[in-house]
Amino acid sequence: MVFERKIAFIGPGVMAEAMAAGLIQKAGLSPAKILMSGPHSERLEKLAERYGVSTTTNNCEAASDASVVVLSVKPQSLPGVVKELHGVILQDAIVLSIVAGARMNNISSGLDHRNVVRAMPNTPAQVGAGITVWTATPSTTPAQREQAQFILEAFGQQLFVEKEKYLDMATALSGTGPAYVFLFMESMIDAGVHLGFPRRISEKLVIETVKGSVAYYERNQHHIAHLRNQVTSPGGTSAEALYYLEKAGFRTAISRAIWAAYERSIQLGEGKKRGMKEQD
Repeated sequence: MVFERKIAFIGPGVMAEAMAAGLIQKAGLSPAKILMSGPHSERLEKLAERYGVSTTTNNCEAASDASVVVLSVKPQSLPGVVKELHGVILQDAIVLSIVAGARMNNISSGLDHRNVVRAMPNTPAQVGAGITVWTATPSTTPAQREQAQFILEAFGQQLFVEKEKYLDMATALSGTGPAYVFLFMESMIDAGVHLGFPRRISEKLVIETVKGSVAYYERNQHHIAHLRNQVTSPGGTSAEALYYLEKAGFRTAISRAIWAAYERSIQLGEGKKRGMKEQD
């Protein structure tokens, strides 16, 4: 993939670093093609030393001569950044936003720029194992979409969707998903300690169980329920444990949590700071 100009990251946070690292180490892009912009010079110096990328504290300077402008700031910082970059980005460039909840039309109108891609990566992208759901405005060209896909594949798998509404759903399911998995793992580890295991042994057992379960699914490709039934003998330990999980409302709790995250993503897109819907 050839980029005529640089890829400018506005916001040099951990996800921007993961993207830059993937582009350099996995996709083979020259560090000279990457420019990181942010307010903290110490952070920028570390990135320059670690990856050999260019850096600046001037967002307009970074965006004004880039083929791709990646918006990787925190949601609360986005309005100020969009206002700052209004009219600055070249017409043939694309804007790739990974800001949670930020609508493409708001970004497009705020920047006065038509070619916008919105993506929702997740935390495993930091180790090259992410899954990113993305979409694009109708004005983006096939070549620009190929550029976006190239960037997103540098730190994991990617999935293009036609409708932007799926991005809020992806935020709740895959974007926030690692938090659910970590909480589940933490609960299992604590239970192991309660049983009497040293924490290091409990952690090892849980981590390898989760990894092995995913690997087993990927090899067999059966329905999840079928695999669960395979390890659930009538009257056995799994059946007893699953009975208590169902009785405690395990499925309902997960479903409601994901729905709450989905609603919050929509609220963020509407610019609301608070207002979680009360549960019945």
